[in-house]
Amino acid sequence: MKILIQDIPPPPPRKVLSPLQPIAKVKANPVALKEQKTRLKANLAVTERRRRENERKLRQVEKVEDLLEDRPSLVSSHDLQSAPFASVDLTHTPIIFKPHEGPQSFFLAAPEQEVLYGGAAGSGKTYAIIADALRDTPNGGFTGLIIRRTNDELREIIGKTLELYPRVYPSAKWNAQKSEWVFPSGARMWLTYLERDADVLRYQGQAFSYIAVDELTQYPTPYAWDYLRSRLRTTAAHLQVYQRATSNPGGPGHTWVKKMFIDPAPWGQPFNATDIETGKELLWPSNHPNEKLAGRPLFKRRFIPGKLKDNPSLYDDGKYEANLLSMPEHLRKQLLEGSWDIVEGAAFSEFNREIHVCKPFNIPTSWRKFRACDYGYSSAAGCIWFAINPEGQLVVYRELYTRLLNAEKFGRLVLELEKEDGGITYGVMDSSVFHNKGDIGVSIAEQMANVGCSWRPADRSKGSRVNGKNELHRRLEVNETTQKPGIVIFNTCLNLIAQIPLLQLDKNNPEDVDTKGEDHLYDALRYGIMSRPVPAVTDFMILNRPSIYEEFAPSDGVFGY
Repeated sequence: MKILIQDIPPPPPRKVLSPLQPIAKVKANPVALKEQKTRLKANLAVTERRRRENERKLRQVEKVEDLLEDRPSLVSSHDLQSAPFASVDLTHTPIIFKPHEGPQSFFLAAPEQEVLYGGAAGSGKTYAIIADALRDTPNGGFTGLIIRRTNDELREIIGKTLELYPRVYPSAKWNAQKSEWVFPSGARMWLTYLERDADVLRYQGQAFSYIAVDELTQYPTPYAWDYLRSRLRTTAAHLQVYQRATSNPGGPGHTWVKKMFIDPAPWGQPFNATDIETGKELLWPSNHPNEKLAGRPLFKRRFIPGKLKDNPSLYDDGKYEANLLSMPEHLRKQLLEGSWDIVEGAAFSEFNREIHVCKPFNIPTSWRKFRACDYGYSSAAGCIWFAINPEGQLVVYRELYTRLLNAEKFGRLVLELEKEDGGITYGVMDSSVFHNKGDIGVSIAEQMANVGCSWRPADRSKGSRVNGKNELHRRLEVNETTQKPGIVIFNTCLNLIAQIPLLQLDKNNPEDVDTKGEDHLYDALRYGIMSRPVPAVTDFMILNRPSIYEEFAPSDGVFGY
């Protein structure tokens, strides 16, 4: 029977209220309402976690069902151990691909949205990408994209997929004309090249749940990587989105890749994505209509370092290592040691994270502590804190790097950060913030002193910059007896660690650092190491090692010298 439109009764009329007309007078306890709202939100969060956990268990069961019914399935040992089933005999099941223990395994297991697997040549990075791309190919809604800079470089990846993919999926089809793999589930993987920034427009309107770029530092700007992020989306159920990259240090994009992945956190640890220009975390807008997202980090990143020794297939016979050892020093450090801190013309080429960077530890209260600062308002203000161990080694244990803070606010922040340090012996600061003869008004140093943050002027006399640079070279040297350098830095001092290796020599004066570079924390470091720092003298030290420590007894109890 056909129903005509006029046969459908109209909806009942709705009462229209004036915007100024009160709907009702409400009496309620606001505290009780707030508590109830908090409880309901917590219950929603628990429900969401349970839903995700049930979905994860369901995927495990489906994978094992595929295995039992002899369908292709990417099953991990974790799936087999935790999924509820009777038994699966894997005695005669061939292992197509097994990642090397260490960085390659960490890369394949990383849950963060963006991950860079970088470091030494020959660490198994490219093979890790083509294996990682198979993660979700049993899902028919999966679409993947693997990119190299040029078509010639792409051939290596295509060759490796032709070796691996047919062994995992015998019925997978390679379309050479489209440069595309089609898997039994209907999932697709496109292997292509992206030579110029403008080439990203080829992907406009397309969607991928997995995007990988091999040798990311070949791109001089982050434009392509950022644009590809806009293509990262999926509507397929149970699919997560991932953006992956591999790279050796060096190349035209070394600096931006280092800022995006290497500098923001200790290596191997996940961190919230940051803006590479400002270093600030990327956050959802605080006024976002979705309260669950408002003000929270957008997504996480991770850098996973790899070395040649992590790939036994190339490392064990020593032949490839011999080739890398024969290269010039800066290339050897980049390609063999995987160092991201080596750049041509570096002022401190001896800086080595493995030697000069350490994990934080509890500093004994008996160690002398002091701070040094290079202050700026529009330009950056950098402050670092030092401790001196009984052997005279300097330990940089904290940094403050900020902008647009006036002197009083900066001084209060310094005091707040060090209030649990157990006493700061002295502080040195750029002498330009103190009064010179003829100046009027309150100086920056006075403004900080007024809130209780006192300093003394650092040496800026003629030759002080060169002397400071030479002293840092001396501190970076490893003592032949103790096998320890004269200075170490906590790995939480991310900005200082990032700045030291990037400092360039002054082309007009190779004995000094180029002042056009970012050198605020370096200047603070220079002021600190030139302030004649000496260990705190204890009765035990004087009684047991008088020949060394008698000369360290400070004549001035405030300034320490």
